[in-house]
Amino acid sequence: MLATRDEAIGILTLNDPARRNVLSVAMLTQLLECLKEAAGDLNLKCLVIAANGPAFSAGHDLREIVASTPDELEHLFELCTRVMEAIRLAPQPVIAQVQGLATAAGCQLAATCDLVVAAEKASFATPGVKIGLFCSTPAVALSRAVPAKKALEMLFTGVPISAAEAER
Repeated sequence: MLATRDEAIGILTLNDPARRNVLSVAMLTQLLECLKEAAGDLNLKCLVIAANGPAFSAGHDLREIVASTPDELEHLFELCTRVMEAIRLAPQPVIAQVQGLATAAGCQLAATCDLVVAAEKASFATPGVKIGLFCSTPAVALSRAVPAKKALEMLFTGVPISAAEAER
């Protein structure tokens, strides 16, 4: 995670491009710490969540999930919830700058932000259904950001949508 500042704009950059910016426990912990720090900065007028590499975020680290105990999984998902709540409760507007694929919890992260600015080549997906999972938690943020029928289509099919389609 890189935290930088351009005058009154805070920029939080997911910086694990080799792993497609997965939302591991480590990444979520760093993101939550940065969000808490930003919330207390009265001179900060806006936050941007960006990412390095070809993907905005591939969502949770499936290897980490498979290797986790039930208690560790509970901690991971509780931590993810705290990050999303910190974004929604931030005193500044939070903008997702999506340059590539935002999938599963990465799609949730983008959809939770107040605004999403997406590159033409960006895309969004909730592909859990393709491996027998249902992205129930990302569904909450997704249903707030896109029309219900489109959100259900994404959740039921796992098919990515383009930035242009997401904007519509």
